[in-house]
Amino acid sequence: MKTTAALAALLATVMLSTAMAAEPAVNTLTDAEKAAGAKLLFNGKDLTGWHNFKTDSVKPGWQVKDGTMACVDPHNAGDIVCADEFTWFQLDLDFNISEGGNSGIMYHVSDAGNAVWATGPEFQLEDNVKAGDPQRCGWLYALYQPPIDPKTSKILDATKPAGEWNHVTLLISPKKCEHIINGVSYFTYVLGSDDFNARVAKSKFAGMPGFAKAGKGHISLQGDHGAVAFRNIKVQPLAE
Repeated sequence: MKTTAALAALLATVMLSTAMAAEPAVNTLTDAEKAAGAKLLFNGKDLTGWHNFKTDSVKPGWQVKDGTMACVDPHNAGDIVCADEFTWFQLDLDFNISEGGNSGIMYHVSDAGNAVWATGPEFQLEDNVKAGDPQRCGWLYALYQPPIDPKTSKILDATKPAGEWNHVTLLISPKKCEHIINGVSYFTYVLGSDDFNARVAKSKFAGMPGFAKAGKGHISLQGDHGAVAFRNIKVQPLAE
């Protein structure tokens, strides 16, 4: 019986070690990502490389919590931007949003606008169940949304519930921009194309002359519509 108990204990240890090995490292780059030229935008320890829009500081509503970049107080957080600017890139990150929460990822953000969304298109993030904004998670705000999912006869939705981690991939390149959530592609578009420009002209962004015009800019995370946490924020610049 002692032998059986010892074997059971050894098996449990092996299983735990295997599970830990399978768990992806948080806020680190793999060797393959480093070789591909990817860059970590959040080190998991502090907010180095980020600041509130048009300031040199970060409001106290943004904090590093349990290895995440977290908007813990949306009333005193505001939108933050990374210090670096990017033209064409692939952005990957994990987000965990609160019940009823609403956030977003803006790109090509320029200081020319009065707000990040005045120049940067927004990859919408929200709790699709209880958030009040009809623009759903993964949509390009007010411009593009996924097709109908034939399995559900509803608009495609690959998000996990509020309180769970979701993975975002945002590809921005000259010939194709793509929104992906949890490995599911939502749609593609081309910045500056006739279709894109026609949609902008029919949206609230029509009155913003700098919207989606910069061609290069900061990546921004929205922090004024609910609690949200981010981790594994990685960007890989792409060639022209």
